[in-house]
Amino acid sequence: MGLPNQPVTLTPDQVAELNQKLADLRHNLNNHLAMISAAGEILQMRPDAVPRVLPSLLERPGQITGEVRRFSAEFEKALGITRD
Repeated sequence: MGLPNQPVTLTPDQVAELNQKLADLRHNLNNHLAMISAAGEILQMRPDAVPRVLPSLLERPGQITGEVRRFSAEFEKALGITRD
């Protein structure tokens, strides 16, 4: 991982933008986790719902990974971090 050789300075607007992106990430991750928990509860009460619930449940890990990947890219860009 390539780190900057000099101090990194962010403007208040850049900090606010990065903070908003972090808040969005937390919100979206909480939503995904809530859906996973709800799906688990539904499946405990109604095992016959597996065909309806399972596809959505299986999509969540990829969606979570995508959210983290997008935030990481923005974070690294803002701080001048490169991938070697």
